Amino acid sequence: MKVLIVSDTHRKNDNYFKLLPLVKPELVIHCGDAEGSEYVLTRATDCPVQIVLGNNDFFSYLPRELELKIGSYKVWVTHGHTYYVSMGNEVIKREAAARGMDVVIYGHTHKPVVDRKGSVIAVNPGSLSYPRQEGRRPSYIVMEEADGDVRFDIVYI
Repeated sequence: MKVLIVSDTHRKNDNYFKLLPLVKPELVIHCGDAEGSEYVLTRATDCPVQIVLGNNDFFSYLPRELELKIGSYKVWVTHGHTYYVSMGNEVIKREAAARGMDVVIYGHTHKPVVDRKGSVIAVNPGSLSYPRQEGRRPSYIVMEEADGDVRFDIVYI
């Protein structure tokens, strides 16, 4: 399965629309801060789109968190701001492990990460609109799961 993972688009959706035909995902996961663009982001593709609530998603009925099964992997999706991700991913990884998750996908920091240390893989796609990492290039992650193996590729625009 090919999964497009994005976050922190903050109503600036042009990059999202451009990459959909390039990636051709079977599932899209948005880690929050869509800021009211949920309908547009969902309608832009034929595949399922899962979006969680971010700290800037005011007056939204999006779920705060999701637990998904992708292939053989238990995946927890959250924006991450309530798990102190700005200080590092240790707290969120401990919480994911306590929940029995294999992967935690989060946003909020606007910095891409694939951290495979320990029993939980922590994944943050960065931001398609307002990147904060060195070089400040918009980023997303392509997750590919096949035959019990999973791969995460950070892609910069």
